[in-house]
Amino acid sequence: MKAIIIGAGMGGLTAGIALKRIGYDVDIYERVTEVKPVGAALSLWPNGVKCLNYLGLHEQARTLAGQMDTMAYVDGLDGSVMTQFSLEPLYKEVGQRAWPVARADLQLMLMDAFGLDRIHLGRELASVSEADGVVTATFTDGATVTGDLLIGADGAHSGVRTYVWGHKAERRYTGYVNWNGLIEIDESIAPATQWTTFVGEGKRVSVMPVAEGRFYFFFDVPLPQGLPNDRATYQNTLRENFRGWAAPVQKLIDSIDPARTNRVEILDIDPNPVWVKGRVAILGDSAHNTAPDIGQGGCMAMEDSVVLAIALQTNTYGIEDALIRYQDKRAPRAGELVLRARKRCDVTHAKDPEATAAWYADLRKEDGTHIMKGILANIEGNPLG
Repeated sequence: MKAIIIGAGMGGLTAGIALKRIGYDVDIYERVTEVKPVGAALSLWPNGVKCLNYLGLHEQARTLAGQMDTMAYVDGLDGSVMTQFSLEPLYKEVGQRAWPVARADLQLMLMDAFGLDRIHLGRELASVSEADGVVTATFTDGATVTGDLLIGADGAHSGVRTYVWGHKAERRYTGYVNWNGLIEIDESIAPATQWTTFVGEGKRVSVMPVAEGRFYFFFDVPLPQGLPNDRATYQNTLRENFRGWAAPVQKLIDSIDPARTNRVEILDIDPNPVWVKGRVAILGDSAHNTAPDIGQGGCMAMEDSVVLAIALQTNTYGIEDALIRYQDKRAPRAGELVLRARKRCDVTHAKDPEATAAWYADLRKEDGTHIMKGILANIEGNPLG
């Protein structure tokens, strides 16, 4: 069986590896001429890590991960600790640690695991068609490829999704801008083995350990959409938006390299239960573009890939039937998490100031129990337990 995958991001690469493991002949086509990671890092919660373990990538992925033993929320203005707790009870309950990783490291590992010779760069999709059990992808350079099925993993602006849905998706601005990147770990900012988040005024500043002695950092600020994006102004913009915040936040702003910092307006897409049309299916951001507020975007793409492969391997009533089974298993879970992340986003970024103030007050009474229950609710439903 021949599978065509459009997109060489996390979803496309994990889908490619999963399908190769069950005997499919797979090629991945990517529109860019050089694969660059979008975003500096991602939090792989146990459900995502278990997918990598299932794909035989445990040892490779483990070396990329930071050691995240504890979690804390800190008052961004006065620097007082609102809550701090160990993540060990969560890890013991689910049987796997979380692995925060630099996105570039993970992407390179996945590319090597899949096989660089089967990743075709500079191929921008123009159209998809299907006839007589054969799917054809046509690229803007006029080239075509055919296969028994096609998987759209081409991200938030997915052309394959447009084919499956019959119309372009409307992306929704969630109301905030995110700056993110990597710096060397500095314990005057936060402990080296802790995910630390400073909160206040509907804004967030966070650092999380990844491999090689680095912190992944991000800043969130509620701002209008469409403001100019000029790297030269990043630090001044952050100083302005976090004026009066505690010393660790100021030191983090001073430490960033604007040339290596990403600025992203955060958007999502309303959930849609349709992920399949004939022998064409979508996964990852193509199927469920979500805000990053519960840290499940990458994990969901990996879950999609594993469930897709299992559906194709275990159901023998035809590819169309297997893809529908994949859709029916994945769309409800992913759609729920998109809405959960949206709700979380509204609270953390003061869309309702009273709700945000109540959350801050609750954090000062939190012993980790409710936060870990929330994390568990996000990772429950993982196809691998």
